[in-house]
Amino acid sequence: MTQLRAACIQMRSGVEVAPNIAHASQMIREAAGQGAQLIATPEMTNLLDIRPGMARPKLMAEVDDPALAALRALAEELAVWLLIGSIAVTVEGEDRFANRSILIAPDGSIRARYDKIHMFDVEVGDGQSYRESRAYRPGERAVLAETDFATLGLSICYDVRFPHLYRKLAQAGAGILTIPAAFTRVTGQAHWHVLVRARAIETGSFVIAPAQGGTHEDGRETFGHSLIISPWGEVLAEKADDMPGTLLADLDLDAIAKARTRIPSLGNERDILI
Repeated sequence: MTQLRAACIQMRSGVEVAPNIAHASQMIREAAGQGAQLIATPEMTNLLDIRPGMARPKLMAEVDDPALAALRALAEELAVWLLIGSIAVTVEGEDRFANRSILIAPDGSIRARYDKIHMFDVEVGDGQSYRESRAYRPGERAVLAETDFATLGLSICYDVRFPHLYRKLAQAGAGILTIPAAFTRVTGQAHWHVLVRARAIETGSFVIAPAQGGTHEDGRETFGHSLIISPWGEVLAEKADDMPGTLLADLDLDAIAKARTRIPSLGNERDILI
């Protein structure tokens, strides 16, 4: 396969799981109806609730999660590759949750799982304090996912600020990088486009970056502007607002090799001693 139609689902997840999944499912159907073969949802597809203690009663282990079960069934029904940008799930023997990205194959099987490595512990100046590590356990391993069209390299949101992760994924064979996100409005306005395009340019990879957008029920404001970027850093498609909706682009997968031949930086890298 050298051509792939990819889609981003932009959401405004609220504090209850069921309506979030219903809304996501509706937009996934719309994208599939427009021919999308790979569909990606944003970080925290199932629930976005940063109020202390409020999310815990609504979350459960992956194996018991009805949201995941529903989305697996939908992927199988539509015969599409579906990347759940992330869902929050409980972890056995751990007080904290996992912020987990899950790739579902067209037969409904789970092909890959990635737990967010870099925790968003920052003060961005929007009046809120973010301490993701208090509620979420960081992942420990980068993840590649094999599909019938390309190798995917998985990541989540704040990971985008750590370029070595993406270089390792690309050097290990990834040609498409996924960056589902819930960027704050402040940091999104300042850095979102630059960071996402940079990760594509540095690695010669397509980047698929579905986002949360708007003012959420818990008071958080996210930037939106879901993006699909070419290996040469071109913006192939952008949801140029913070409203929920779908975004599609046709990817010429031969462009990965072309970009890496023109700028072979993945092979030219040298160890640096300090």
